[in-house]
Amino acid sequence: MKLSLSSKSISPVLDRLKHGNLALNAVYSGETPDRQPVHTVYGGAHLFSHDTAGKLGRVAVRNLEEFAANGREFADALGIVATDSSQDKWLADTVYARVKEKLQREAIEDFRIDFEDGFGIRPDAEEDAVAERAAKEVALGMKNKSLPPFIGIRIKTLNEELKGRAVRTLDIFVTTLLNETGNKFPDNFIVTLPKVTHKGQVVAFVEILKLLEKSLNLPAKTIKFEIMIETTQSILNDDGQSNLQLFIKSGDGRIVAAHFGTYDYTASCNITAAWQSMDHQACDFARHMMKVAYAGQPIWLSDGATNVMPVGPHRAAKDGPALTAKQVLENKEVVHRAWKLSFNHVTHSLRNAFYQGWDLHPGQFPVRYAACYAFFLDGLKPATDRLRTFIEKAAQATLLGDVFDDAATGQGLLNFFLRALNCGAITMDEVLATGLKLDEIQSRSFLKILENRKKLG
Repeated sequence: MKLSLSSKSISPVLDRLKHGNLALNAVYSGETPDRQPVHTVYGGAHLFSHDTAGKLGRVAVRNLEEFAANGREFADALGIVATDSSQDKWLADTVYARVKEKLQREAIEDFRIDFEDGFGIRPDAEEDAVAERAAKEVALGMKNKSLPPFIGIRIKTLNEELKGRAVRTLDIFVTTLLNETGNKFPDNFIVTLPKVTHKGQVVAFVEILKLLEKSLNLPAKTIKFEIMIETTQSILNDDGQSNLQLFIKSGDGRIVAAHFGTYDYTASCNITAAWQSMDHQACDFARHMMKVAYAGQPIWLSDGATNVMPVGPHRAAKDGPALTAKQVLENKEVVHRAWKLSFNHVTHSLRNAFYQGWDLHPGQFPVRYAACYAFFLDGLKPATDRLRTFIEKAAQATLLGDVFDDAATGQGLLNFFLRALNCGAITMDEVLATGLKLDEIQSRSFLKILENRKKLG
């Protein structure tokens, strides 16, 4: 075989390329296989208590049982249908049963104690007191094991008017919490930084966290945070650059997630309130910008919330007469319409690879899980067949000494099952049907699976 280029002539070129390739791989290291919650529930800090998650969970169960007595009624209200119509009944019954079990076991996956929109502007003394009390409630929740798997606080924005208040609330909360717990945070603790408009706010917040950690004798980078994309300035700055990557690069490796704020963003686009909606095309643009900026990086993406609550117009007085049959029916119709709207929004998010969103009311929890479960269960069989075949081909290539360079696709398929398993959509037996073993699933890494299979030969 004849060649025109010698190794000596091309080696310097390829050596220079190595630096760029490795630098790119360092940034785009791939999606983290860690568990991502499917929702974040926001609640005003003044209302938070150590058992909030349990209380809201019980309300969610009552909501489901009151407005959907069985799987068929639930599926009809939401519009759940299987790709294979012969599976409609199985899908409806399975979704209903698993949603109900989830609500009874773990209704809330992530909760954010809110000092921003859900709390409002209050006198400094009042916010100080609430920050201290909320921290003590979290400490009590840690002791009683009543907190959800993920929890955190949302402080106010770091704009010129509120920056001092935001930092003071964070300081009071964190200092009080660690004093109550012996310098321990709850599992998966996160701080939410809202309405980020320029990278200077991220840089400043990192410096604040460093000072806080130093003062409290915490290891560096103990406190992680997430940013909220809620304005047009979050997308493009005044130089025409995308701020999205600049935020991450300024985050000192502390930023773990980016949340989209539907209503602040649409308002910043001058869209009137009547047309501010999760499925507005302006939101699709912003979310796709987020997806393009953060794809291939270990940054979780979260969508916003449906702001139409599933609450009926009629409520029986405590000591008054029961609702009439007409009022009961009207309540159900209103709730079902709100459920359907929320279901459509969540499904839209899932189809666009936003696997997390906000919930504002316990009546939305059944719909959140129903949308997730229908999404994963309807795609379970083809995903099972695809992952089984993919692993077999990948393992064969590795055993033969070939280079298998499509690990990202394999990890993506594996993540489908991990996400479905984590939120309760599928069972471990259904994951094992892919041909994976329990220890392989627990590794959460496609590359580790291949490496171990290669060793076993």
